[in-house]
Amino acid sequence: GDTVTVPAGATLNVAGTVGTGFTPGITMADQWRLTSNITSTNGVITANLEQVDTNGQGTLGTAMSESSGVFSFPSTGIYLVELFAMTNANGADNIIMEIHATTNNSSYVTVAEGVNGVDGALQTLSCSSLIDVTNISNVKIQFNVQSLNTGSYIDGDTSQTNTGFTFIRLGDT
Repeated sequence: GDTVTVPAGATLNVAGTVGTGFTPGITMADQWRLTSNITSTNGVITANLEQVDTNGQGTLGTAMSESSGVFSFPSTGIYLVELFAMTNANGADNIIMEIHATTNNSSYVTVAEGVNGVDGALQTLSCSSLIDVTNISNVKIQFNVQSLNTGSYIDGDTSQTNTGFTFIRLGDT
């Protein structure tokens, strides 16, 4: 039949291939971060990005790849993409960070946005989106900064994640 019964107190060890029709849990999780502050650039974040490598951090499955701020997915599926940032707004500045996505490897649209407008104090902003990666050559992600005025900054650090990006493959598309 289709049912395996395990008596109370017993264990079941499944080794090798389980078979068809089996859907594994999360098979990919990866984190990246901003390694130094952004102080004056508005637009796509294209530099100072690294995969998180702090002692104790881990990656599950095949990692994301990044080139000039364009993040490529390792396989098709539904992905949770999260952006979180530590920011410091100067004066009436409203720091905006966005997740941009393309499905044709060309035209990007904003799929999520976070805003911080608190004057003179480190604050966090965040946003997230579920991305349907139907084709790894065409579906890509970028992270964008808007309204970063003089004296404002987005906090980056190479030894801990103050501004980061999380990618988790939740399941098949």
